[in-house]
Amino acid sequence: MLVRLWGTRGSLAAPGPETVRYGGNTSCVEIRGPEGELLILDAGTGIRRLGASLAADDNEAHLLLTHLHMDHIQGRGFFAPLFRPDFDIHIWGPPSSNQLLRDRISRYLSPPLFPVRLRELPSLVAIHDILGGEVRIGSLTMRAEFVCHPGPTVGYRIGDGRRSIAYIPDHEPALGHRTAGFEPRWTSGIDLAEDCDLLIHDTQFTAAEYPDHAGWGHSSIDHAVDFAEAARARRLVTFHHDPAHGDTEIDEMLKRGRARASTVEVLPGHEGDVFEV
Repeated sequence: MLVRLWGTRGSLAAPGPETVRYGGNTSCVEIRGPEGELLILDAGTGIRRLGASLAADDNEAHLLLTHLHMDHIQGRGFFAPLFRPDFDIHIWGPPSSNQLLRDRISRYLSPPLFPVRLRELPSLVAIHDILGGEVRIGSLTMRAEFVCHPGPTVGYRIGDGRRSIAYIPDHEPALGHRTAGFEPRWTSGIDLAEDCDLLIHDTQFTAAEYPDHAGWGHSSIDHAVDFAEAARARRLVTFHHDPAHGDTEIDEMLKRGRARASTVEVLPGHEGDVFEV
């Protein structure tokens, strides 16, 4: 599987000279399966460039939404293949207790927030509330589970039978603790990340910032490393960078994470990075 990062920023797009290396676009990750399957994790502002990169014979995609906060859906209306009548897109996302996923998505893809309604798109759009269990997409399998973040939010595990990728971009497994000491049986998201080859995980806060943001649904770099090691992940990619953090600050967070890690390889999440799994 090939993994490409199209957007690594969290909360708000943050373009500018201070974010040029790690990138300013919000969450969007492309996964290509061994048979050419196209999975897109979240539809932040990075999805616009992903859409522009697709070839004419790319005519199907599965868009896996972790949740419906704006930084994860804002780019969806600017995904050019949505306006192709030969393009089929399956949109997956967490269920709500009182609304179907289609109705919740339509609230954004409609005036006054967006000029084109979901039902007016020429592409073939199929929307699926994730109801648990494993879903096969070509040669890949996809599984989602709820994780600790405000509102209905899931993380994903993608596998090809040999290797696995866990994607948990908005996640607060520590729940207010300064240090994690994660007990795997009781920790949000552990089942998704367990023994995975590549973990893309929330690292929004520094260790010093986290106490003032406990309950916001995000992790410090310390918590992300501790979580990855509790799950026995092989590689951790830092992700969902705070819009207030420039490249130099994220470099320092990466150094701290690498110094803290004992079993997991900690990799920087730069927009445009490609990983082979």
